Amino acid sequence: MQSPKPEGTHAQASAATKGTVYAVRGAVVDVVFDKESLPAINSALIVEWDRPTPLILEVHSHLDLETVRAVAFQSTAGLARGVSVRATGAPVAVPVGEAVLGRLLDVVGDPQDNGPAMPEDTPRRPIHARPPDLSTQTRTTDVFETGIKVIDLLTPMAQGGKAAMFGGAGVGKTVLVMELIRAMVDKYEGISVFAGVGERSREGHELLTEMKGSDVLKRTVLVYGQMNEPPGARWRAPLTALTISEYFRDQKHRNVLLLMDNVFRFVQAGAEVSSLLGRLPSRVGYQPTLASEVAGLQERIASVAGSAVTAIQAVYVPADDFTDPAVTTISSHMDCVIVLSRAQASEGFYPAIDPLGSSSMLLDPLVVGEAHYQTAEAVRQALARFRELTDIISLLGVEELGAADRLIVKRARRLQRFLTQPFMVTEAFTGTPGASVPLEETLAGCRAILDGETDAWAESSLYMVGTLDEARKKEADASGSDTGAAA
Repeated sequence: MQSPKPEGTHAQASAATKGTVYAVRGAVVDVVFDKESLPAINSALIVEWDRPTPLILEVHSHLDLETVRAVAFQSTAGLARGVSVRATGAPVAVPVGEAVLGRLLDVVGDPQDNGPAMPEDTPRRPIHARPPDLSTQTRTTDVFETGIKVIDLLTPMAQGGKAAMFGGAGVGKTVLVMELIRAMVDKYEGISVFAGVGERSREGHELLTEMKGSDVLKRTVLVYGQMNEPPGARWRAPLTALTISEYFRDQKHRNVLLLMDNVFRFVQAGAEVSSLLGRLPSRVGYQPTLASEVAGLQERIASVAGSAVTAIQAVYVPADDFTDPAVTTISSHMDCVIVLSRAQASEGFYPAIDPLGSSSMLLDPLVVGEAHYQTAEAVRQALARFRELTDIISLLGVEELGAADRLIVKRARRLQRFLTQPFMVTEAFTGTPGASVPLEETLAGCRAILDGETDAWAESSLYMVGTLDEARKKEADASGSDTGAAA
Protein backbone atom coordinates (compact mmCIF):
# COMPACT_ATOMS: atom_id res chain seq x y z
CA MET A 1 0.00 0.00 0.00
CA GLN A 2 1.19 3.49 -0.82
CA SER A 3 1.69 6.21 1.77
CA PRO A 4 -0.98 8.93 2.15
CA LYS A 5 -1.27 11.04 -0.94
CA PRO A 6 -2.08 14.72 -1.41
CA GLU A 7 -5.57 16.08 -1.88
CA GLY A 8 -7.36 14.71 -4.94
CA THR A 9 -5.64 11.34 -5.19
CA HIS A 10 -8.47 9.00 -4.27
CA ALA A 11 -11.24 11.53 -4.78
CA GLN A 12 -11.45 15.18 -5.74
CA ALA A 13 -12.38 17.15 -2.62
CA SER A 14 -14.89 19.95 -2.97
CA ALA A 15 -14.35 21.16 0.58
CA ALA A 16 -12.17 20.11 3.48
CA THR A 17 -15.05 18.96 5.69
CA LYS A 18 -13.84 17.47 8.96
CA GLY A 19 -15.43 14.89 11.23
CA THR A 20 -14.41 12.53 14.01
CA VAL A 21 -14.68 8.78 14.50
CA TYR A 22 -17.57 7.98 16.84
CA ALA A 23 -17.65 4.15 16.80
CA VAL A 24 -15.77 1.26 15.15
CA ARG A 25 -17.40 -2.15 14.57
CA GLY A 26 -14.95 -4.15 12.50
CA ALA A 27 -15.16 -2.86 8.94
CA VAL A 28 -18.00 -0.43 9.77
CA VAL A 29 -17.13 3.01 11.15
CA ASP A 30 -19.53 5.70 12.42
CA VAL A 31 -18.33 9.28 11.89
CA VAL A 32 -19.83 12.48 13.35
CA PHE A 33 -19.93 15.71 11.27
CA ASP A 34 -21.61 19.09 11.62
CA LYS A 35 -25.26 19.17 10.58
CA GLU A 36 -24.52 21.50 7.65
CA SER A 37 -21.73 19.36 6.18
CA LEU A 38 -22.95 15.76 6.18
CA PRO A 39 -21.15 13.89 3.32
CA ALA A 40 -23.26 12.33 0.56
CA ILE A 41 -23.94 8.60 0.24
CA ASN A 42 -21.12 6.75 -1.61
CA SER A 43 -18.67 9.62 -1.08
CA ALA A 44 -15.17 8.87 0.21
CA LEU A 45 -13.73 9.73 3.62
CA ILE A 46 -10.02 9.70 4.50
CA VAL A 47 -9.05 8.86 8.08
CA GLU A 48 -6.17 11.09 9.22
CA TRP A 49 -4.45 8.69 11.58
CA ASP A 50 -0.80 8.08 12.43
CA ARG A 51 -0.36 4.91 10.36
CA PRO A 52 1.88 4.78 7.25
CA THR A 53 -1.02 3.43 5.16
CA PRO A 54 -4.16 5.47 4.40
CA LEU A 55 -7.57 4.31 5.56
CA ILE A 56 -10.34 5.02 3.05
CA LEU A 57 -14.00 4.85 4.08
CA GLU A 58 -17.14 4.99 1.92
CA VAL A 59 -20.32 6.55 3.28
CA HIS A 60 -23.15 4.03 3.22
CA SER A 61 -25.97 5.58 5.27
CA HIS A 62 -26.98 8.62 7.28
CA LEU A 63 -27.91 7.55 10.82
CA ASP A 64 -29.12 10.99 11.87
CA LEU A 65 -28.47 14.66 11.05
CA GLU A 66 -24.88 14.45 12.30
CA THR A 67 -23.71 10.83 11.95
CA VAL A 68 -22.81 8.75 8.90
CA ARG A 69 -22.10 5.03 8.79
CA ALA A 70 -19.20 4.14 6.49
CA VAL A 71 -17.55 0.95 5.24
CA ALA A 72 -13.75 0.65 5.42
CA PHE A 73 -11.67 -0.50 2.44
CA GLN A 74 -8.66 -1.39 4.60
CA SER A 75 -8.19 -2.91 8.03
CA THR A 76 -9.42 -0.75 10.92
CA ALA A 77 -7.12 -2.41 13.49
CA GLY A 78 -5.82 0.30 15.83
CA LEU A 79 -8.46 2.89 14.90
CA ALA A 80 -9.68 4.78 17.98
CA ARG A 81 -12.60 7.07 18.73
CA GLY A 82 -11.95 10.76 18.24
CA VAL A 83 -9.58 10.37 15.28
CA SER A 84 -10.04 13.08 12.65
CA VAL A 85 -11.72 12.19 9.36
CA ARG A 86 -11.70 14.28 6.19
CA ALA A 87 -14.62 14.18 3.74
CA THR A 88 -13.56 14.42 0.10
CA GLY A 89 -16.98 15.35 -1.29
CA ALA A 90 -16.78 12.79 -4.11
CA PRO A 91 -16.76 9.01 -4.56
CA VAL A 92 -13.54 7.01 -4.51
CA ALA A 93 -11.74 7.70 -7.80
CA VAL A 94 -9.31 5.20 -9.30
CA PRO A 95 -6.60 5.61 -11.96
CA VAL A 96 -7.56 4.68 -15.52
CA GLY A 97 -5.96 4.80 -18.96
CA GLU A 98 -2.71 3.56 -20.44
CA ALA A 99 -0.80 3.94 -17.15
CA VAL A 100 -2.71 1.08 -15.49
CA LEU A 101 -1.96 -1.47 -18.24
CA GLY A 102 0.32 -4.21 -16.95
CA ARG A 103 -0.30 -3.23 -13.32
CA LEU A 104 -1.86 -4.97 -10.33
CA LEU A 105 -4.12 -2.64 -8.34
CA ASP A 106 -6.17 -2.81 -5.18
CA VAL A 107 -9.73 -1.57 -4.72
CA VAL A 108 -8.72 2.11 -4.39
CA GLY A 109 -6.30 1.96 -7.34
CA ASP A 110 -3.01 1.76 -5.46
CA PRO A 111 -0.36 -0.44 -7.17
CA GLN A 112 0.32 -3.71 -5.34
CA ASP A 113 2.98 -5.14 -7.68
CA ASN A 114 6.04 -3.44 -6.10
CA GLY A 115 6.21 -1.20 -9.15
CA PRO A 116 6.45 2.59 -9.35
CA ALA A 117 3.61 4.84 -8.21
CA MET A 118 1.12 6.07 -10.79
CA PRO A 119 2.18 9.24 -12.65
CA GLU A 120 0.65 12.44 -11.27
CA ASP A 121 -1.15 13.16 -14.56
CA THR A 122 -2.95 9.78 -14.62
CA PRO A 123 -6.67 10.37 -15.23
CA ARG A 124 -9.07 9.16 -12.53
CA ARG A 125 -12.73 8.19 -12.56
CA PRO A 126 -15.20 7.58 -9.73
CA ILE A 127 -16.10 3.92 -9.15
CA HIS A 128 -19.82 4.72 -9.04
CA ALA A 129 -21.44 5.45 -12.41
CA ARG A 130 -24.71 4.90 -14.20
CA PRO A 131 -24.95 2.28 -16.95
CA PRO A 132 -25.17 3.61 -20.53
CA ASP A 133 -28.64 4.64 -21.67
CA LEU A 134 -30.59 1.89 -23.39
CA SER A 135 -30.76 4.02 -26.53
CA THR A 136 -26.95 4.04 -26.81
CA GLN A 137 -26.38 0.34 -26.06
CA THR A 138 -25.77 -2.07 -28.90
CA ARG A 139 -26.36 -5.80 -29.18
CA THR A 140 -24.32 -8.08 -31.37
CA THR A 141 -24.69 -11.63 -32.56
CA ASP A 142 -21.03 -12.06 -33.45
CA VAL A 143 -19.80 -15.33 -31.96
CA PHE A 144 -16.77 -15.11 -29.68
CA GLU A 145 -14.82 -18.24 -30.70
CA THR A 146 -12.79 -19.64 -27.80
CA GLY A 147 -11.12 -22.76 -29.24
CA ILE A 148 -12.73 -24.86 -26.47
CA LYS A 149 -14.83 -27.51 -28.24
CA VAL A 150 -17.73 -27.95 -25.84
CA ILE A 151 -18.21 -24.18 -25.40
CA ASP A 152 -18.04 -23.31 -29.10
CA LEU A 153 -20.39 -26.18 -30.00
CA LEU A 154 -23.09 -26.03 -27.31
CA THR A 155 -22.78 -22.67 -25.54
CA PRO A 156 -21.36 -20.13 -28.01
CA MET A 157 -20.36 -16.82 -26.43
CA ALA A 158 -21.36 -13.42 -27.81
CA GLN A 159 -18.93 -10.62 -28.59
CA GLY A 160 -20.13 -7.97 -26.16
CA GLY A 161 -22.20 -10.45 -24.15
CA LYS A 162 -22.11 -11.77 -20.59
CA ALA A 163 -21.13 -15.38 -19.91
CA ALA A 164 -20.93 -17.07 -16.52
CA MET A 165 -19.41 -20.35 -15.39
CA PHE A 166 -21.28 -21.85 -12.45
CA GLY A 167 -19.75 -24.63 -10.40
CA GLY A 168 -19.06 -25.87 -6.89
CA ALA A 169 -15.65 -26.07 -5.24
CA GLY A 170 -12.92 -27.88 -7.15
CA VAL A 171 -14.64 -28.47 -10.51
CA GLY A 172 -12.34 -26.21 -12.55
CA LYS A 173 -13.83 -22.68 -12.74
CA THR A 174 -10.53 -20.82 -12.26
CA VAL A 175 -8.65 -23.15 -14.64
CA LEU A 176 -11.32 -22.54 -17.28
CA VAL A 177 -11.08 -18.76 -16.82
CA MET A 178 -7.28 -18.93 -17.13
CA GLU A 179 -7.58 -21.07 -20.27
CA LEU A 180 -10.00 -18.57 -21.81
CA ILE A 181 -7.51 -15.77 -21.10
CA ARG A 182 -4.74 -17.82 -22.72
CA ALA A 183 -6.91 -18.85 -25.68
CA MET A 184 -7.86 -15.26 -26.47
CA VAL A 185 -4.37 -13.77 -26.46
CA ASP A 186 -3.99 -14.24 -30.20
CA LYS A 187 -7.65 -13.90 -31.23
CA TYR A 188 -8.69 -10.96 -29.10
CA GLU A 189 -7.34 -7.56 -29.98
CA GLY A 190 -8.27 -5.33 -27.08
CA ILE A 191 -7.81 -4.71 -23.38
CA SER A 192 -8.27 -7.37 -20.72
CA VAL A 193 -9.35 -6.39 -17.21
CA PHE A 194 -9.28 -9.10 -14.54
CA ALA A 195 -11.15 -8.64 -11.26
CA GLY A 196 -10.04 -11.07 -8.55
CA VAL A 197 -12.83 -10.89 -5.97
CA GLY A 198 -12.12 -12.82 -2.78
CA GLU A 199 -9.23 -14.63 -4.48
CA ARG A 200 -6.60 -16.63 -2.64
CA SER A 201 -3.07 -15.21 -2.81
CA ARG A 202 -1.90 -18.43 -4.49
CA GLU A 203 -4.44 -18.03 -7.33
CA GLY A 204 -3.48 -14.42 -7.87
CA HIS A 205 0.23 -15.27 -7.98
CA GLU A 206 -0.39 -18.11 -10.45
CA LEU A 207 -2.40 -15.83 -12.74
CA LEU A 208 0.22 -13.10 -12.63
CA THR A 209 2.98 -15.60 -13.45
CA GLU A 210 0.88 -17.10 -16.26
CA MET A 211 0.26 -13.68 -17.82
CA LYS A 212 3.91 -12.69 -17.63
CA GLY A 213 4.85 -15.96 -19.31
CA SER A 214 2.34 -15.56 -22.14
CA ASP A 215 3.24 -11.89 -22.74
CA VAL A 216 -0.33 -10.60 -22.28
CA LEU A 217 0.32 -8.54 -19.17
CA LYS A 218 1.07 -5.39 -21.17
CA ARG A 219 -2.57 -5.36 -22.39
CA THR A 220 -4.08 -6.43 -19.07
CA VAL A 221 -5.09 -4.74 -15.82
CA LEU A 222 -5.40 -6.84 -12.65
CA VAL A 223 -7.65 -5.60 -9.82
CA TYR A 224 -7.68 -7.60 -6.60
CA GLY A 225 -9.82 -7.57 -3.48
CA GLN A 226 -8.23 -10.57 -1.80
CA MET A 227 -9.78 -13.05 0.59
CA ASN A 228 -7.90 -11.64 3.61
CA GLU A 229 -9.07 -8.06 2.99
CA PRO A 230 -12.10 -6.45 4.67
CA PRO A 231 -15.50 -7.11 3.06
CA GLY A 232 -15.65 -3.51 1.81
CA ALA A 233 -12.62 -4.11 -0.44
CA ARG A 234 -14.06 -7.35 -1.86
CA TRP A 235 -17.45 -5.67 -2.31
CA ARG A 236 -16.11 -2.76 -4.38
CA ALA A 237 -13.27 -4.46 -6.31
CA PRO A 238 -15.59 -5.36 -9.26
CA LEU A 239 -16.64 -1.69 -9.50
CA THR A 240 -12.99 -0.63 -9.75
CA ALA A 241 -12.44 -3.11 -12.60
CA LEU A 242 -15.65 -1.93 -14.29
CA THR A 243 -14.57 1.71 -14.05
CA ILE A 244 -11.28 0.92 -15.83
CA SER A 245 -13.21 -1.06 -18.50
CA GLU A 246 -15.68 1.78 -19.03
CA TYR A 247 -12.86 4.28 -19.58
CA PHE A 248 -11.31 2.19 -22.37
CA ARG A 249 -14.76 1.61 -23.87
CA ASP A 250 -15.99 5.22 -23.75
CA GLN A 251 -12.82 7.32 -24.10
CA LYS A 252 -10.48 5.06 -26.08
CA HIS A 253 -13.21 3.17 -28.05
CA ARG A 254 -11.46 -0.14 -27.55
CA ASN A 255 -12.97 -3.56 -27.01
CA VAL A 256 -12.60 -4.82 -23.46
CA LEU A 257 -12.58 -8.38 -22.13
CA LEU A 258 -13.72 -8.24 -18.49
CA LEU A 259 -12.99 -11.36 -16.43
CA MET A 260 -14.32 -11.76 -12.90
CA ASP A 261 -13.41 -14.55 -10.50
CA ASN A 262 -15.47 -14.94 -8.36
CA VAL A 263 -18.80 -13.06 -8.51
CA PHE A 264 -20.23 -15.10 -5.64
CA ARG A 265 -17.54 -13.56 -3.39
CA PHE A 266 -18.93 -10.13 -4.36
CA VAL A 267 -22.37 -11.23 -3.14
CA GLN A 268 -20.82 -12.78 -0.02
CA ALA A 269 -18.95 -9.55 0.79
CA GLY A 270 -22.22 -7.62 0.35
CA ALA A 271 -23.90 -9.97 2.82
CA GLU A 272 -21.10 -9.39 5.34
CA VAL A 273 -21.40 -5.61 4.96
CA SER A 274 -25.19 -5.84 5.24
CA SER A 275 -25.01 -7.74 8.53
CA LEU A 276 -22.38 -5.32 9.90
CA LEU A 277 -24.73 -2.47 9.01
CA GLY A 278 -27.42 -4.13 11.10
CA ARG A 279 -29.88 -5.09 8.36
CA LEU A 280 -32.19 -8.04 8.79
CA PRO A 281 -31.14 -10.89 6.49
CA SER A 282 -33.32 -12.13 3.65
CA ARG A 283 -33.60 -15.62 2.12
CA VAL A 284 -30.84 -18.08 3.13
CA GLY A 285 -29.17 -15.31 5.10
CA TYR A 286 -28.40 -13.10 2.08
CA GLN A 287 -28.71 -9.34 2.18
CA PRO A 288 -32.18 -7.89 1.40
CA THR A 289 -30.56 -5.79 -1.37
CA LEU A 290 -29.16 -8.84 -3.22
CA ALA A 291 -31.08 -8.30 -6.48
CA SER A 292 -30.32 -4.57 -6.72
CA GLU A 293 -26.62 -5.01 -5.90
CA VAL A 294 -26.15 -7.70 -8.57
CA ALA A 295 -28.16 -5.64 -11.08
CA GLY A 296 -26.12 -2.53 -10.31
CA LEU A 297 -22.96 -4.45 -11.19
CA GLN A 298 -24.22 -6.41 -14.20
CA GLU A 299 -26.14 -3.60 -15.93
CA ARG A 300 -22.95 -1.52 -16.17
CA ILE A 301 -21.41 -4.29 -18.27
CA ALA A 302 -22.72 -3.02 -21.60
CA SER A 303 -21.54 -2.30 -25.13
CA VAL A 304 -21.93 0.95 -27.02
CA ALA A 305 -21.48 1.76 -30.67
CA GLY A 306 -17.95 1.00 -31.79
CA SER A 307 -16.70 -0.78 -28.67
CA ALA A 308 -17.83 -3.82 -26.72
CA VAL A 309 -17.32 -5.06 -23.18
CA THR A 310 -17.37 -8.86 -23.14
CA ALA A 311 -17.71 -10.31 -19.64
CA ILE A 312 -16.70 -13.81 -18.56
CA GLN A 313 -17.50 -14.50 -14.93
CA ALA A 314 -16.86 -17.43 -12.61
CA VAL A 315 -19.56 -18.07 -10.01
CA TYR A 316 -19.12 -20.39 -7.05
CA VAL A 317 -22.20 -22.50 -6.33
CA PRO A 318 -22.43 -23.12 -2.56
CA ALA A 319 -22.91 -26.82 -1.75
CA ASP A 320 -23.61 -27.47 -5.47
CA ASP A 321 -27.08 -25.96 -4.92
CA PHE A 322 -28.08 -24.31 -8.20
CA THR A 323 -31.31 -23.01 -6.61
CA ASP A 324 -29.30 -20.78 -4.26
CA PRO A 325 -30.66 -17.18 -4.41
CA ALA A 326 -27.25 -15.74 -5.34
CA VAL A 327 -26.83 -18.20 -8.21
CA THR A 328 -30.33 -17.67 -9.63
CA THR A 329 -30.02 -13.89 -9.34
CA ILE A 330 -26.68 -13.78 -11.19
CA SER A 331 -27.79 -16.25 -13.91
CA SER A 332 -30.79 -14.08 -14.82
CA HIS A 333 -28.41 -11.44 -16.23
CA MET A 334 -26.40 -13.81 -18.45
CA ASP A 335 -26.53 -14.47 -22.21
CA CYS A 336 -24.51 -17.67 -21.83
CA VAL A 337 -24.68 -20.00 -18.82
CA ILE A 338 -21.96 -22.65 -18.50
CA VAL A 339 -22.62 -25.20 -15.76
CA LEU A 340 -19.68 -27.19 -14.42
CA SER A 341 -20.68 -30.62 -13.15
CA ARG A 342 -19.08 -32.54 -10.30
CA ALA A 343 -20.27 -35.79 -11.93
CA GLN A 344 -18.35 -34.91 -15.13
CA ALA A 345 -15.24 -34.06 -13.11
CA SER A 346 -15.43 -37.30 -11.10
CA GLU A 347 -15.41 -39.29 -14.36
CA GLY A 348 -12.35 -37.40 -15.61
CA PHE A 349 -14.16 -35.40 -18.32
CA TYR A 350 -12.42 -32.01 -18.42
CA PRO A 351 -13.49 -29.30 -18.94
CA ALA A 352 -16.23 -30.60 -16.63
CA ILE A 353 -19.02 -28.73 -18.45
CA ASP A 354 -22.51 -30.21 -18.24
CA PRO A 355 -23.63 -30.22 -21.91
CA LEU A 356 -27.32 -30.50 -21.00
CA GLY A 357 -27.38 -28.03 -18.11
CA SER A 358 -25.52 -25.30 -20.03
CA SER A 359 -27.24 -22.94 -22.45
CA SER A 360 -26.65 -19.95 -24.69
CA MET A 361 -28.97 -17.44 -26.35
CA LEU A 362 -26.72 -17.58 -29.43
CA LEU A 363 -27.42 -21.24 -30.16
CA ASP A 364 -29.97 -20.30 -32.78
CA PRO A 365 -29.95 -21.25 -36.48
CA LEU A 366 -30.33 -17.56 -37.41
CA VAL A 367 -27.11 -16.75 -35.53
CA VAL A 368 -24.76 -19.75 -35.77
CA GLY A 369 -26.18 -21.22 -38.98
CA GLU A 370 -28.32 -24.27 -39.69
CA ALA A 371 -25.41 -26.75 -39.85
CA HIS A 372 -24.00 -25.76 -36.44
CA TYR A 373 -27.46 -25.75 -34.85
CA GLN A 374 -28.42 -29.17 -36.21
CA THR A 375 -25.10 -30.69 -35.10
CA ALA A 376 -25.42 -29.22 -31.59
CA GLU A 377 -29.03 -30.47 -31.28
CA ALA A 378 -28.04 -33.96 -32.44
CA VAL A 379 -25.23 -34.05 -29.87
CA ARG A 380 -27.59 -32.90 -27.11
CA GLN A 381 -30.20 -35.51 -28.08
CA ALA A 382 -27.65 -38.34 -28.05
CA LEU A 383 -26.27 -37.28 -24.66
CA ALA A 384 -29.77 -36.79 -23.22
CA ARG A 385 -30.87 -40.26 -24.34
CA PHE A 386 -27.68 -41.75 -22.89
CA ARG A 387 -28.40 -40.04 -19.55
CA GLU A 388 -31.95 -41.48 -19.57
CA LEU A 389 -30.55 -44.97 -20.13
CA THR A 390 -27.83 -44.74 -17.48
CA ASP A 391 -29.91 -46.32 -14.72
CA ILE A 392 -31.03 -49.19 -16.94
CA ILE A 393 -27.44 -49.83 -18.03
CA SER A 394 -26.18 -49.86 -14.42
CA LEU A 395 -28.89 -52.39 -13.44
CA LEU A 396 -29.13 -54.67 -16.46
CA GLY A 397 -26.15 -53.89 -18.69
CA VAL A 398 -25.93 -52.51 -22.24
CA GLU A 399 -26.80 -55.92 -23.74
CA GLU A 400 -30.41 -55.60 -22.55
CA LEU A 401 -30.99 -52.46 -24.64
CA GLY A 402 -32.46 -52.46 -28.12
CA ALA A 403 -30.19 -52.16 -31.14
CA ALA A 404 -31.04 -48.47 -31.69
CA ASP A 405 -30.36 -47.57 -28.05
CA ARG A 406 -27.09 -49.52 -28.02
CA LEU A 407 -25.94 -47.50 -31.02
CA ILE A 408 -26.91 -44.22 -29.33
CA VAL A 409 -25.02 -45.22 -26.17
CA LYS A 410 -21.93 -46.15 -28.19
CA ARG A 411 -21.88 -42.81 -30.01
CA ALA A 412 -22.81 -40.74 -26.93
CA ARG A 413 -19.87 -42.22 -25.00
CA ARG A 414 -17.57 -41.27 -27.86
CA LEU A 415 -19.04 -37.77 -27.99
CA GLN A 416 -18.44 -37.37 -24.25
CA ARG A 417 -14.79 -38.23 -24.72
CA PHE A 418 -14.34 -36.13 -27.86
CA LEU A 419 -15.66 -33.05 -26.02
CA THR A 420 -12.83 -33.33 -23.49
CA GLN A 421 -9.76 -31.28 -24.25
CA PRO A 422 -6.22 -30.78 -22.87
CA PHE A 423 -5.66 -27.20 -21.71
CA MET A 424 -2.55 -25.12 -22.26
CA VAL A 425 -2.56 -23.85 -18.68
CA THR A 426 -2.41 -27.42 -17.33
CA GLU A 427 0.50 -28.60 -19.51
CA ALA A 428 2.93 -28.33 -16.59
CA PHE A 429 0.78 -30.67 -14.47
CA THR A 430 -0.44 -33.20 -17.05
CA GLY A 431 2.46 -33.29 -19.51
CA THR A 432 -0.10 -33.21 -22.36
CA PRO A 433 0.23 -30.31 -24.84
CA GLY A 434 -2.84 -28.05 -24.83
CA ALA A 435 -5.12 -27.83 -27.85
CA SER A 436 -7.15 -25.00 -29.34
CA VAL A 437 -9.69 -26.33 -31.83
CA PRO A 438 -11.34 -24.25 -34.59
CA LEU A 439 -15.14 -24.45 -34.67
CA GLU A 440 -15.13 -26.11 -38.11
CA GLU A 441 -12.97 -28.96 -36.78
CA THR A 442 -15.26 -29.39 -33.76
CA LEU A 443 -18.37 -29.61 -35.96
CA ALA A 444 -16.67 -31.99 -38.40
CA GLY A 445 -15.56 -34.28 -35.56
CA CYS A 446 -19.01 -34.40 -33.93
CA ARG A 447 -20.71 -35.09 -37.27
CA ALA A 448 -18.28 -37.92 -37.99
CA ILE A 449 -19.04 -39.51 -34.60
CA LEU A 450 -22.82 -39.10 -35.09
CA ASP A 451 -22.55 -40.64 -38.58
CA GLY A 452 -20.83 -43.72 -37.18
CA GLU A 453 -17.34 -43.15 -38.57
CA THR A 454 -15.76 -43.88 -35.18
CA ASP A 455 -18.01 -46.78 -34.10
CA ALA A 456 -15.16 -49.30 -34.42
CA TRP A 457 -12.59 -47.08 -32.65
CA ALA A 458 -11.54 -47.52 -29.06
CA GLU A 459 -13.18 -44.90 -26.81
CA SER A 460 -9.78 -43.96 -25.39
CA SER A 461 -8.67 -42.74 -28.83
CA LEU A 462 -11.13 -39.83 -28.57
CA TYR A 463 -10.29 -38.89 -24.99
CA MET A 464 -8.28 -35.71 -24.35
CA VAL A 465 -7.51 -34.90 -27.98
CA GLY A 466 -8.00 -31.77 -30.06
CA THR A 467 -9.26 -32.50 -33.58
CA LEU A 468 -10.65 -35.75 -35.00
CA ASP A 469 -7.43 -36.14 -37.02
CA GLU A 470 -5.48 -36.38 -33.75
CA ALA A 471 -7.90 -39.05 -32.53
CA ARG A 472 -7.53 -40.91 -35.84
CA LYS A 473 -3.75 -40.89 -35.47
CA LYS A 474 -4.08 -42.05 -31.85
CA GLU A 475 -6.34 -44.92 -32.97
CA ALA A 476 -3.95 -45.90 -35.76
CA ASP A 477 -1.00 -45.92 -33.34
CA ALA A 478 -2.96 -48.04 -30.85
CA SER A 479 -4.05 -50.47 -33.59
CA GLY A 480 -0.47 -50.74 -34.88
CA SER A 481 0.91 -51.48 -31.40
CA ASP A 482 -1.81 -54.10 -30.82
CA THR A 483 -0.97 -55.77 -34.12
CA GLY A 484 2.72 -55.75 -33.27
CA ALA A 485 2.04 -57.24 -29.83
CA ALA A 486 -0.13 -60.01 -31.33
CA ALA A 487 2.60 -60.83 -33.88
